[in-house]
Amino acid sequence: MYLSSDLKKGLKFEIDGEPHVIVDFEFKKPGKGQALYKCKLKNMITGSQFERTYRSGEKFKKADLEEQDMEYLYKDKDTYCFMNSSNYEQHFLTKEQLGDVTDLLKDNTVCTILLFNGSPIGVTLPNFINLKIVESEPWAKGDTATGSTKPAVLETGFEVQVPPFVEKGQVIKIDTRTREYVERVNA
Repeated sequence: MYLSSDLKKGLKFEIDGEPHVIVDFEFKKPGKGQALYKCKLKNMITGSQFERTYRSGEKFKKADLEEQDMEYLYKDKDTYCFMNSSNYEQHFLTKEQLGDVTDLLKDNTVCTILLFNGSPIGVTLPNFINLKIVESEPWAKGDTATGSTKPAVLETGFEVQVPPFVEKGQVIKIDTRTREYVERVNA
C-alpha cells in the first residue's frame, strides 16, 4: 500500500481495479488544514487523463505490474502476437494497445511487454532498431546543402527523413524514442 505522502511523478497505483500513473504532481500545504496532493493521472489501459486531489493520510493500492521481454512473432488482422522466450507463452495485443509502436515493429524484435495482473497492456520497443529502406529518391551528385534530408520508406511502411547519401536497399538505425534516423548499418 502507498500513502499520500508517497505520491510523486511516475508512481503507478490502482484506482477502481485499473492501473494509473501520475503524469504531473503538485503538493500544497495551506496555512490551516491538511496537506493536499494534486495529481494529473493517466489510465494505463485506456490512456485517458484526469486530475484528482488527495488529502494526507489516504491510502492507495499498489498496481500489480510486471515487465517481461517478449519476441514479436506475427500480425493477424488487427492482432499482434508476442511470445515469452522462457516459457513459450503467447500474448496477443490489439493495434489500439500498441499505438504508434506498430510503425517500427519488425518480426522477431524483442520488446518489453507491460503486464497488469498477467494481461498485457503495453509495449516498449528497444531504444534502437535496424530497418531496411524499401523506397528512397536517388542522390544527385553535387546536392550537398548542409542539413538537407530526403524522405525514405522503411520495410515496416514508416517514413523517416534521412541524409541524401542514404539509398534504397541500405539498412539504417532508428532511435525508437525520437523516431529519427541515427546512422547507416553495415548489413
